[in-house]
Amino acid sequence: MYAAERAINTAADLNWRVMAQVSLGEVLACPDARAYSAINSKRVDLLVVSRNGDPIAAIEYQGHGHYQGTAAARDAVKKEALRKAGVLYIEVTPDSGTEEMVRVISRLAQAERLKPAPSLDA
Repeated sequence: MYAAERAINTAADLNWRVMAQVSLGEVLACPDARAYSAINSKRVDLLVVSRNGDPIAAIEYQGHGHYQGTAAARDAVKKEALRKAGVLYIEVTPDSGTEEMVRVISRLAQAERLKPAPSLDA
């Protein structure tokens, strides 16, 4: 969490936030009640949100003991729901460390800064 916060603080002008243990049902919507129930109880370890509260990236820490039981199936549901919602999924493992996560967040922030300002003529 601290590494993610430091990464977004380098993009302080964007006013992004990092939230911990966020229920996907709180940030993703789905008109299909059955599909929504499949994601409603799922949580992501960290969620980077925009200044408006829109989800930008989900960060999951996969420790050495993570891949047991039904973890792969649960992860697949999360990944697909996030992909369909246009939310980036970032996986952090003990082997990968947080360096790649920081690079991805930095690239996202840079891309956000390069977007043209919204038109007031709309």
